[in-house]
Amino acid sequence: MIDTGAMREEQLIKAQHIVLEDPASPLCPVYIAGADIGFEQGGEITRAAVAVLRYPSLELVEYQIARIPTQIPYIPGFLSFRECPALIEVWQRLQHRPDLLMVDGQGIAHPRRLGVASHFGLMIDVPTIGVAKSRLCGHFLPLAEAAGSTQALWDKDEQLGWVWRSKLRCNPLFISPGNGISLASSLYWVEQCTRGYRLPEPTRWADAVASNRPAFQRWQRLSGMV
Repeated sequence: MIDTGAMREEQLIKAQHIVLEDPASPLCPVYIAGADIGFEQGGEITRAAVAVLRYPSLELVEYQIARIPTQIPYIPGFLSFRECPALIEVWQRLQHRPDLLMVDGQGIAHPRRLGVASHFGLMIDVPTIGVAKSRLCGHFLPLAEAAGSTQALWDKDEQLGWVWRSKLRCNPLFISPGNGISLASSLYWVEQCTRGYRLPEPTRWADAVASNRPAFQRWQRLSGMV
């Protein structure tokens, strides 16, 4: 039996430890990583992929994939408990330590302010940003169609993040700080890492690795890894 009451209490406690400020020293990343989490075999296996890119060239320098048995079923609002074990597994395999991590999922833009980017960010003590493809909670003003259009994402009088249209004729992204970074910097770094696609390069490459997309296959051939 899953004790969702205890999980909810844990979320509320952990959320109190989230830091929504930039590091004391200016963030000058050498490596920026993206993480993508998915499920295989009907949800029985959790797959986490991390792609590490060199900044500012945004070239892929390392990738890792971890597959572990899924530990808990899908429960709305508690997805990070399901995803974090695989993220920890893949994170421990990295040879290049990222200075910043973008996670395909929510940061504080969560009903209890603990999406997967915040939950995992607390565990690794590295600045994290949630880059989600859909809204979990909050409201925003109408967004213009132009690429680069931005609106604040609010829950009552609290700003949770940003709604940002990265590309014309594409649905917007929902960007929120995970941990160890400010609201403004969360948007800034996603903008800096976007190169004409809907997703910023770190999470775009993580998705490519996880799904074995053609771009990743080409990278493997060119780098002599296949």
